[in-house]
Amino acid sequence: MQSQDAASRPAPSADAPGTDDPPAAVAPRVGVDQAEAALVEHYPRLVRLAHLVLPPGMGRTRRVLTAHALVQRALPGRRTPAPAIPAQSAGRAADPGYALVRLRVVRTALEAGLPLRRPAWPRRSQLPPLLPAVWGLRVFPRPGGADELALDRALAALTGPGRAAYALRGLERLPDDAVRRVLTEAGAADPAGALAEAGSVPGGPARYALLAAAEFDPCSLQVRPTDLMRRRTRLRAALAGGAVLVAGAMLLGPPGGDRDGDGPAAPPYARNAAAQAALDPARLVRVSPTAWLTSARTDFSVWPARGDRVGDRELLRRALAVWARPGERVRVAATPGTPAGGPAGPPHLLYAGTVDAARVVLLYDGLRVVRYAEPEDSSAGAALDLARTDGAGRADATAVVLGRTDGNVRYLTAPWVTKAAGRDLTEPDADATGLALTDGVTAPLAGPVPRSGDCASWTVLELTDDGTARLLSDLGELVPARLTAGPPGAAKEVSGARARHAWAPYACSLGAVRGQGVRSVNAWEFAKQPLPHATGTARWVCTRAETWRGTGARVLAQFHTPGGRYGAVAAKATDVPACGGRAPEVLAGVLWKSKKHGWYLLAAGSEGTASVRASGGIDAAADGRVLAARAGQGARAGLTAELADGRTVRGLR
Repeated sequence: MQSQDAASRPAPSADAPGTDDPPAAVAPRVGVDQAEAALVEHYPRLVRLAHLVLPPGMGRTRRVLTAHALVQRALPGRRTPAPAIPAQSAGRAADPGYALVRLRVVRTALEAGLPLRRPAWPRRSQLPPLLPAVWGLRVFPRPGGADELALDRALAALTGPGRAAYALRGLERLPDDAVRRVLTEAGAADPAGALAEAGSVPGGPARYALLAAAEFDPCSLQVRPTDLMRRRTRLRAALAGGAVLVAGAMLLGPPGGDRDGDGPAAPPYARNAAAQAALDPARLVRVSPTAWLTSARTDFSVWPARGDRVGDRELLRRALAVWARPGERVRVAATPGTPAGGPAGPPHLLYAGTVDAARVVLLYDGLRVVRYAEPEDSSAGAALDLARTDGAGRADATAVVLGRTDGNVRYLTAPWVTKAAGRDLTEPDADATGLALTDGVTAPLAGPVPRSGDCASWTVLELTDDGTARLLSDLGELVPARLTAGPPGAAKEVSGARARHAWAPYACSLGAVRGQGVRSVNAWEFAKQPLPHATGTARWVCTRAETWRGTGARVLAQFHTPGGRYGAVAAKATDVPACGGRAPEVLAGVLWKSKKHGWYLLAAGSEGTASVRASGGIDAAADGRVLAARAGQGARAGLTAELADGRTVRGLR
């Protein structure tokens, strides 16, 4: 993001090679270890590239599995000369290992689209992959919007080289000369014609951003069962054959052999009584509306059953049956790290009622909150959403999404919530908009900014509990994420104007953690830095998104210049302790341009930082928590800081 008189962007790494280096006289040879490192680091990008190049006619599941198989088989068998082409577009690190792996992926993806009659003997890439394999399930990327669907249809009309040219242009950002060389190395017969095909796709370069959508991401998948009747028939035949073999083995076995090796376990064909009890609506757990007042726990387990259909046994029976055995017409969604499968015992009923035009049931089994929804007119299939909520406390178990309609969200709130309202997180001084509460259900609240388009606002839910206001943000999942502010280990609720002002410039960054199973997000201002030439004071803020599963925490270091509406992401990392309760120390830097005085490297560390040093393309050091040094446009630097206790911290990247 930029203010009117300043621009900022992340400081590139000092140890990444530049894109303007002169070509070597002899192409470097890439070892298996170097290629493997590039493949692992860029695996999602390579799989997306393979998925775009593969022919859509092979089917969604086979296309996804083939894309993964081609990338996993892209490692060279020995040291191989690197292709004389750039690994990435200008501004990206040039990596011969990545260039080699990418070339092998494009080549095999093009081969996979060839007719089986040419060559006479099928190549390995033309056959269904043996590994990876998914038995009994169909997997496919999440569906996108109308724009993604139109682009997918346009790409399906191209030849394999045409799709490859479009993907290399739009996804890899390669210039046409580099695309032509990649296609030539990959064995395309007419690279110029492929480029012309790619250029004929409607929308031109403006639609390249759509290639990063979930529609084209084979690493973020939805799962459905295969043909259940056909599987049942085949399973019966297999069981019958197996029974014949077992009977023959028992007849041929030694007399007096032990046939009771499983001890007291029931026969495999017997029904499990506990599993059957879990699917009985009459055994659903229901608690008193006042149980939370005297219980030692204040979480989802003390929510009373609410809604106008808590006595609809047929609806409850369908919800439990679909939870245990979702069918072909059920859309299933689960937050990352949430176990699938039915309940182990009778679950807790939280809600059963009509929400807008759907019948909704909310259930809780101690580990997960589950939402079952079906249309009132039974015109379509049902939906099943699962979210992990183990370890939730009073602050975490305050609301669950009941339904989303026309961009609006309805929530079911905890029995201890006394007031609900909506707020625009980007407008900290604006008044909250009150929401009516009816038996714990809120009036519709506009959801946050949509996935596409500029972020002009970010609507959050404000709930009041015993005089304390809490802010929750819908991140596209069943349980909204709790927002806090303050240093790690001492973060507090965003319940006052000061805390809302601290969050306002960074509200739109919440979009970066949508769909990640986020439990809470904390914003912490870890440093202030005077800008060169007395042009004001910038603020450094670290936002850390913690997940319900404990792993996958996302950390963003953001830089906010005076007068700017939004902060700019200076650095980001996943699964690092920085900015958290275990290791609150954080160090980050940006390249910042003064309108009158050129480019600077600015860096700052959290409290306890004794000195900061930049090395690589910029060699500078400063005592204290902040560093400001002259820099050229596009300069690269690595950052380290020494703490007061002698430890060393590396900058976030």
